Amino acid sequence: MGRGKLRIYLGAAPGVGKTYAMLSEAHRRVERGTDCVVAFVEHHHRPRTEVMLHGLEQVPRRELEYRGGVFTEMDVDAVLDRAPAVALVDELAHTNVPGSRNAKRWQDVEELLAAGIDVVSTVNIQHLESLGDVVESITGVRQRETVPDEVVRRADQIELVDMSPPALRRRMAHGNVYTSDKVDAALSNYFRPGNLTALRELALLWVADRVDEYLTEYRSEHRVSTIWGSRERIVVGLTGGPEGRTLIRRAARLAEKGAGGEVMAVYIARSDGLTAASPKELALQRTLVEDLGGTFHHVVGDDIPASLLDFARGVNATQIVLGSSRRKTWQYVFGPGVGVTVARESGPDLDVHIVTHEEVAKGRGLPVARGARLGRSRIIWGWLIGVGGPVVLALLLNTIDLGLANDMLLFLAVTVAAALLGGLLPALASAAFGSLLLNYFYTPPLHRLTVADPKNIVAIVIFVGVAVSVASVVDLAARRTHQAARLRAESEILSFLAGSVLRGETSLEALLERVRETFAMESVALLERVNDVEPWTCAGSVGPDPSARPEDADVDMPVGDHMALALSGRVLPASDRRVLAAFAAQAAVVLDRQRLQHEADQAKELAEGNRIRTALLAAVSHDLRTPLAGIKASVSSLRSDDVAWSEEDQAELLEGIEDGADRLDHLVGNLLDMSRLQTGTVAPLIREIDLDEVVPMALGGVPEDSVDLEIPESLPMVAVDAGLLERAVANLVENAVKYSPLDARVMVAASAIADRVEVRVVDRGPGVPDEAKDRIFAPFQRYGDAPRGNGVGLGLAVARGFTEAMGGTLNAEDTPGGGLTMVLTLRAVARRPGVAAPSAVAERQAS
Repeated sequence: MGRGKLRIYLGAAPGVGKTYAMLSEAHRRVERGTDCVVAFVEHHHRPRTEVMLHGLEQVPRRELEYRGGVFTEMDVDAVLDRAPAVALVDELAHTNVPGSRNAKRWQDVEELLAAGIDVVSTVNIQHLESLGDVVESITGVRQRETVPDEVVRRADQIELVDMSPPALRRRMAHGNVYTSDKVDAALSNYFRPGNLTALRELALLWVADRVDEYLTEYRSEHRVSTIWGSRERIVVGLTGGPEGRTLIRRAARLAEKGAGGEVMAVYIARSDGLTAASPKELALQRTLVEDLGGTFHHVVGDDIPASLLDFARGVNATQIVLGSSRRKTWQYVFGPGVGVTVARESGPDLDVHIVTHEEVAKGRGLPVARGARLGRSRIIWGWLIGVGGPVVLALLLNTIDLGLANDMLLFLAVTVAAALLGGLLPALASAAFGSLLLNYFYTPPLHRLTVADPKNIVAIVIFVGVAVSVASVVDLAARRTHQAARLRAESEILSFLAGSVLRGETSLEALLERVRETFAMESVALLERVNDVEPWTCAGSVGPDPSARPEDADVDMPVGDHMALALSGRVLPASDRRVLAAFAAQAAVVLDRQRLQHEADQAKELAEGNRIRTALLAAVSHDLRTPLAGIKASVSSLRSDDVAWSEEDQAELLEGIEDGADRLDHLVGNLLDMSRLQTGTVAPLIREIDLDEVVPMALGGVPEDSVDLEIPESLPMVAVDAGLLERAVANLVENAVKYSPLDARVMVAASAIADRVEVRVVDRGPGVPDEAKDRIFAPFQRYGDAPRGNGVGLGLAVARGFTEAMGGTLNAEDTPGGGLTMVLTLRAVARRPGVAAPSAVAERQAS
């Protein structure tokens, strides 16, 4: 009897319909006559799922006693005795009650599979063991029930049960997943739209990887060597010319037509560093491809077609997009071009698209040489022409007789060609070798290295002189042309960099990255130190393992007395150091500008604080005058001898004085707090405290029956300033009570999520639109044009300022069912065993 087959329904979160889909599959199999039983299915009191159990045979569960309670688990022995063809086992990652046959349910499933029983099961993506840390960072909840990834990967079939986050939240709100008393808490915590979206992405990516494994396994078993274009990966070859933007847009359109299309733009630079490509144009093309969702890659390689194909095969690309050649017709004598070579050598697995553009056949600049070098390929061709050309020409002239003058002109043409390609040395070799062949084959006496006629001696000498002179001139012109092209590239680089720095468009990291790409380096670092004795410090770096000291780098360029640019990767020739020095000077300018900008920002903050302080009283004059006028009126009435006030009237006037004084105290406190925040003088005293010692103290300013408080004692401690936290929570609660209906109580609840603690202040008021949620935290903002008697609009601004000063966050969310929820997030700390939390009351008394 063979091993049974495992089919798993995988979901992103509870409630997406895994169990329902499993039961639907069971009904289909029963209708086909398959012996299918329910070994264990938990319907969680969901009516639609419970209905699907009708008509299916259920194996009785096993009852176990544990800690005074009775629990039910799958009876493995009963299922094995029943020996069905298919068994339904829900919740594969479930941990069995102690005393069960196995510790985990997936181990029970393994026994059923070993017995030849097919199993259909369910699991959520958050229960996979390898994703535990990822899920915890997303949701803040550590999954205690997990299943090894290998168990799920070994499944014969994996089917994704998918549902969009809005649809799942609607199911939750309608009570189709949890009972009504758990809906609000679930929607506000685990089932947030962001959490569900991230979990859904995890599930989709995990299943996609599994599909790739299936495809790879199939191709291996069936020995399929060709690439199957299941996912389009399009490589765009860039030259740095203006046609690059056209190619990128064309590739993006191609990618949109396929499922999961991906665009990768690659620029291949020669290993000698600087090229004729425009750095400004490359920067624009990098930005364009990234804006279109692709990636930009910088590759170093001397053989551009081979490097491009290697890159494409390395990323498993399916298509290559190249532009039509910008060469003019005569330039094809140097070779067929990159496009033709790539198309010829791409093979059947790679499609090559040659895209036309406006720069076709308009010519292109000669490649930039380094210093006086003409390039390895040109020098090789020069020597081949200089040495092999005279031999081939001699063989041809032996068949026909053109006369000595014509023979000399033809040998001179070969020498000039050698000079054009390889420079002076190949031309000199061609002239010397050609003169010997002329003397031996075509100057009487033939086939001897002697000359009978003195006139012929003069002709040969003139030939050699002319050949050397022409070769020298041609070589010098070629070198000057290449040097001019190099200087043009250098000037364009420096002009672009200077302009970007002056406009403030280049950060230090971006400039260092440009240095690394320009000179084909592995890493670049800008180092500085205070004096000659102090150690070097890194002001900025790019690339892996940057040098910590200038002497450790392959190339170092001093910038003043106490700053240096350190490059690692290769040694640069002296001709490149001029450009490198300009880069280093620009880096120093950028660093100084960033520091000056930081100082300017600090000065601006101080000026803004002074402006706020002077404007506060003017902005709130009416709000100060109202309670003062009320207090003065009440005091004047009490002191008046013309009216005999009753005790009730006196009590009412005194209550009015007290209310006015409280309003003044609250208003002045908020004004002072706002001034402290604006000037940056808030210095929190961070301590480890318990929330249940601080939050209740913040409720003193609201009616006793207006707030429900839920602060579990099991919460971890938080690192906060007790006074600032109390003031922040008090402002949030007062704001919530102000806008809540009279018959609706405000909820203040706290919960632990991963390494943080959240305090939620929930009201059932009118709520705030999404576009206004950030604006309500600005100073002097009262949502909905609330009357001035309701305050000056500083409470939420102060609360957020105090929260951020303690390293926390404060945000506004919609309350499920209507209203607004303020979420105050604080950093949690582990409670040290045997150490009691410091009392918030004691801290306030001590301060």
